[in-house]
Amino acid sequence: MALYSRHPRFTIALLVLIFISVLLFANSEPHDPLINSAGAYRGASLAESLKVEEFYYQKMLEGRRDLVRKWGPTPDKIDPFPSHGEFYTLWDFFLPSYKCPHRVERVGVMGDGGKWVCGLERIVPKKQCVMYSFGVNGESSFEADIMKAAPGCEVWGYDFSVNSFGPEIELESDLKRRSHFFPYALGPKDAFSAVDEPKMYTLRTLMERNGHDFIDVLKIDIEGNEFESLEVFIDSFHGEPLPFGQLQLEVHARTSDYQDFPNFLKWWEKVEAAGLRPFFSEPNLVYVNLVRGVRPDLIEYSFINIRGSHELASDHPRPYPRISH
Repeated sequence: MALYSRHPRFTIALLVLIFISVLLFANSEPHDPLINSAGAYRGASLAESLKVEEFYYQKMLEGRRDLVRKWGPTPDKIDPFPSHGEFYTLWDFFLPSYKCPHRVERVGVMGDGGKWVCGLERIVPKKQCVMYSFGVNGESSFEADIMKAAPGCEVWGYDFSVNSFGPEIELESDLKRRSHFFPYALGPKDAFSAVDEPKMYTLRTLMERNGHDFIDVLKIDIEGNEFESLEVFIDSFHGEPLPFGQLQLEVHARTSDYQDFPNFLKWWEKVEAAGLRPFFSEPNLVYVNLVRGVRPDLIEYSFINIRGSHELASDHPRPYPRISH
């Protein structure tokens, strides 16, 4: 009251200004999805949440193009792992910037063998859940922990370098009952005649032989063969949504073709175009520590498939069509 009695005009003008500001703020429509993102995660549909994350992922892609121009200026000029004072590596161009709209947790052993998973809580209630694991190498804590959490899950494992899953599955009768192991290789073509050794299958052929139309969790660690194997699988669907929910993939950027930045970029963009979005990455520092002096060219990525109708991308998932050639 003292302010009003001394400066009545100033006080009235100040109150009017505050009132107008409150009205403008209350009636304004936010145009930036950043403002809406909180609402998208507090009750809006899963589709809206995915849309918000895709907006920001596309902004990250603009940053990738800027980074190429900075250090290139074209892809063919980029050295994936430079050694002349440049402050980047290959992995700075491929950030896991997509936020999984569900719980993200590390499953399996702490250290080499564990993987980052999106939305396990949405897979756990399923009466029938399918997991494929390529590259076993005697360690199966990831697969075992998935099956322990999800009683409806079974795992199909493939690795021509060993004879079985690791002890985490082999020594647990319930898990062993729900596991299926084959000494086959995953590849870009089928080669399983009597003279082929090891026998090789494409992912599409294996799904058809097993009678599966969808894979809930797909884990691939096949020492560089992931590039052509995934490329052939993606191409076989001709733009249709891929029949799996998420992918845990170790990328080996040391193979002859894909250690070159333009080839790696082309492959990665095909993965993105198919609807796969990286939500987590973990450089393989065990490899760097064991083999001193090597480049940090191994990395674990976890991808969510944002296309199709499945538990991670839809609140009302629908059955997938039967896989066939």
